Amino acid sequence: MADVLLYHHIQGLTDGVRAFADELRRAGHTVHTPDLFDGRTFGSIEEGFGYARGAGVDAIRERGAAVADQLGPGLVYAGFSFGVRTAQRLAQTRPGARGALLMDACIPVSEYGKSWPDGVPVQIHGKVDDEYFAEDLPAARELVESTKDAELFVYPGGQHLFADSSLDAYDPEAAALLLKRVRAFLASV
Repeated sequence: MADVLLYHHIQGLTDGVRAFADELRRAGHTVHTPDLFDGRTFGSIEEGFGYARGAGVDAIRERGAAVADQLGPGLVYAGFSFGVRTAQRLAQTRPGARGALLMDACIPVSEYGKSWPDGVPVQIHGKVDDEYFAEDLPAARELVESTKDAELFVYPGGQHLFADSSLDAYDPEAAALLLKRVRAFLASV
């Protein structure tokens, strides 16, 4: 079973993110869900970004990376949207990474190195008409083309954070398919 470090999105560690983590736990995985917003959740992406800017985006991300330091190597790094940057950076730069799950976002590989690391499988998930994911889709495609251990899953629709059951953007059908694919990924790492 995998040891997963799951970073929440910009609206915080919502009930939907917790429920997603619980689904992975039911499949036998250990899932760590650090609350980088100290218990705060937000009703909109804009409110969440307002908080993050005020608290310091870089400081929040560094706190997220510090959690990985406490847990040690051998982790699968996962993130939803805002959490992807930390998850992807750690997957690309920390020795011992077992994999990466990038949901609703993908950063160009060149942000953290010359190439995606060998032996670190990655899955990327997003909605084709999601305005935020659309900006990241070229980076996701480039990552997938650059390594044999990468998969990109693009779902119909435009909802951002579609796998969070506590948000209006929730898409039960797409979320169920994403969860099925994530479970298969985790079973293989």
